[in-house]
Amino acid sequence: MARFSDDFLFELRSRIDIEELISSYVRLKKQGRISRGLCPFHVEKTPSFTVYSDTQSYYCFGCGAGGESITFIRNIENLSYYDAVQFLAEKVGLKMPEETADDGLYALRKRIFEANREAARFFYANLIKPDCPAYTYLIGRGIKPETIKRFGLGYAPDSWDALTRHLRSKGFKENELISADLSQKSRTGGLIDVFRNRLMFPIIDLKGNVIAFGGRVLGDEKPKYINTSDTPVYKKGKGIFALNIAKAHGRSLILCEGYMDVIAMHQAGFQNAVAGLGTAFTSEQAQILSRYADEVILAYDSDDAGKKAAKRTMSIFQSMNVKTKILTLTGGKDPDEIIKRFGREYMQKIIDGSLSSTEYKLALAKEGINTDTADGKVEYLKKAVEVLSELDDAIERDVYAGRLSEETGVTRTAIDEQIKRALSFRKRKQDIDSFNKAREILEGKVIAAKNALKLYNQSASLRCRQAEETLLASLIQNPEFYKKLKDKITIDDFSSALHKRLFFKITERIENNQELDLIYFADEFNPEEMSILTKVFQKGRTISNTLDECLDCIKVMSEEKLKQSAADPSKLSDEEFLRLFYKKE
Repeated sequence: MARFSDDFLFELRSRIDIEELISSYVRLKKQGRISRGLCPFHVEKTPSFTVYSDTQSYYCFGCGAGGESITFIRNIENLSYYDAVQFLAEKVGLKMPEETADDGLYALRKRIFEANREAARFFYANLIKPDCPAYTYLIGRGIKPETIKRFGLGYAPDSWDALTRHLRSKGFKENELISADLSQKSRTGGLIDVFRNRLMFPIIDLKGNVIAFGGRVLGDEKPKYINTSDTPVYKKGKGIFALNIAKAHGRSLILCEGYMDVIAMHQAGFQNAVAGLGTAFTSEQAQILSRYADEVILAYDSDDAGKKAAKRTMSIFQSMNVKTKILTLTGGKDPDEIIKRFGREYMQKIIDGSLSSTEYKLALAKEGINTDTADGKVEYLKKAVEVLSELDDAIERDVYAGRLSEETGVTRTAIDEQIKRALSFRKRKQDIDSFNKAREILEGKVIAAKNALKLYNQSASLRCRQAEETLLASLIQNPEFYKKLKDKITIDDFSSALHKRLFFKITERIENNQELDLIYFADEFNPEEMSILTKVFQKGRTISNTLDECLDCIKVMSEEKLKQSAADPSKLSDEEFLRLFYKKE
């Protein structure tokens, strides 16, 4: 693990305002001494993500994510500890210490970035060679040379190991090429290229690093596309193609299905177009886009698969309160085809006429139904009422109910009554689903807890864990207490392995007269552990912070240590096991 001096970390912390840092990813609203917003790490509608300027920390009361600036960047940008520190240092103009020893993961990630960059150069050099089939294919599809260069498109030769041999000649090792998913083992044990005889699309992150590739066949072979698998620098479910370009072109993004659609849109002047990577759009990708856009316009294919994908993607954005619109693609199945047939102005008209998510759902509900007949009108109304019952905003629901009444000639009273019934049914269904989910979670927790207890001779009670947290929080807030308590408590008195490590770190820093701040703990604790540590740090706000309180905590911990397990928990029934947690101390 990379280690940095306290002086460097102090300087880094002093140059970073966590509220300003997080505001570039999350919309925060000031509430006195704190700020709140929607958590970027889980889907929520009510803000539970809290930023504390005085302690330069954050904590989500919904999912429990917490930490300081380094941990936030680690989570939000999917970086290692070293990379997160480097990211922040570059952001505030702080030079990284030259003597810092990087960890193995950082070194591997760095080599993968270098290998990907060299691979992208190799692919591009092959594309622009005379008579390259991929170049002929692109020109035939109307892609201009300057667009090819801008996106760094390339060609993987029709060879078993052309790229592998090239990268080996540049000094890259076998494990580095396999880790980057550029090479793979053959049946005979040698290395062969992952991409062969394919048009290559480099995936570039927001810092300009080539993190992955997509490869398209030039004919009708299957699979049509193959993509880089997950690597230490790339997670497919979080990747967005062309966001590195689009983020600089306004707060409205056009979300397409594929590489060629995005490239065609950019070439036509719509430089805010992007595409999700992977087979299905994910909530993680939606969260990333929500940091750069107030509005997302879906430009999915006009076929049935595209319509299903659009509805699913809309629901993801709706859960995040991100405004979405949908293009009605007429004259072609996708943006690439439409632009080639009718040009930029026609596509602009389609964008100007984009439908809101509710308008789109109502249009889908009407498809294939003859509303001139009584039966057709009833069928459409039933589907439309179901769409409106899914709206959380009562004002929006009211507006569309009025439109529906005008459109169909059915009284507003009748439509409102049907919406009320649909809302009631939906509420009952949600309650049942919530109950079943809670029961599944409880059953899962019982099994997991019983299995975990097999690994330990003794499990601390909730009372004991709270006592340990309070004691640790008191030491953080009042380091001077340690001199009077050090003869009364040892690391072995803590029941939790994490609390033991935290106690050791706290007391080590106290004895060395070092400052106690979350940023000094981020190198030894992973992001999940930092969330728990943040909770402990924040607990110092709510406790009495007295020496007597510390002594009471030590007493509780001593009593817990003396308790003997009456039975092997793994042999208890679920009912008996759960009863343990309801026993009074």
